[in-house]
Amino acid sequence: MGTLSLNQRAALLSVLMLVVGLLIWEAAIPAQKAAEELTEYERLTGAGSAKAGVPPPSQVVAKAWEQLSDPFYDAGPNDKGIGIQIGYSIYRVLTGYFLAALIAVPFGFLIGMSQVAYKAFNPFIQVLRPISPLAWMPLALFIIGDSEASAIFVIFICSIWPMLINTAFGVSGVREDWVNVAQTHELGPIKTACLVILPAAAPTILTGMRISIGIAWLVIVAAEMLVGGTGIGYYVWNEWNNLDLTSVVFSILMIGVVGMLLDAMFGLLQRRVSYAE
Repeated sequence: MGTLSLNQRAALLSVLMLVVGLLIWEAAIPAQKAAEELTEYERLTGAGSAKAGVPPPSQVVAKAWEQLSDPFYDAGPNDKGIGIQIGYSIYRVLTGYFLAALIAVPFGFLIGMSQVAYKAFNPFIQVLRPISPLAWMPLALFIIGDSEASAIFVIFICSIWPMLINTAFGVSGVREDWVNVAQTHELGPIKTACLVILPAAAPTILTGMRISIGIAWLVIVAAEMLVGGTGIGYYVWNEWNNLDLTSVVFSILMIGVVGMLLDAMFGLLQRRVSYAE
């Protein structure tokens, strides 16, 4: 173990914890009796009938193999592969997210360069930021009238605030002597913003964007449960209505995996723009 790097030791520990957790989970789920093992009384009272319960890992793995072996099948409105459902969700998330970024980053840039604007807009931001996505959904459905657009709007309104706040904070925190050097070289306001302030604030801006993509992915699951039709949130709700808890657990794990990949993508981008002063 002494020759292993820190990352290798952490990976081994993670795998060990995963294996132990799965074994405990598998052992904790009582096995259902086979029909020939039931007593006459149990047969009469229906004790051997299938009941919905938390599935063991072996069943979840079998369901994952079944779904991932053909993730893009389409057998009708209520029977689509997990790949199609995740694709719909990612499309909605990215649409709302990039619309939010188009507004949050420039606007945050502007209010970050003005203390008066920052203090003026901050109360409105702090009031709107904590509002739950479920609270926005009825209003969006009433005003917009389209479930698809309403889900995208909820993604937009919930993911805009971390980007806006972090952009304003990053821009306002740029060292003053850097800006003074730019003015000494007679750079105009636009050139100063693009060549000095934006690169200096980029790590903070990317932190806000990374937080926002996580929030957007969280929100879409709840939104799709309400609007229905397609998406991973609808898939979870539909499988719950069918009392197929194995599919519910599998879809929960897929939500986690996709969220981890989105976060890792922005984490990589954030490391690319980081710098040491």
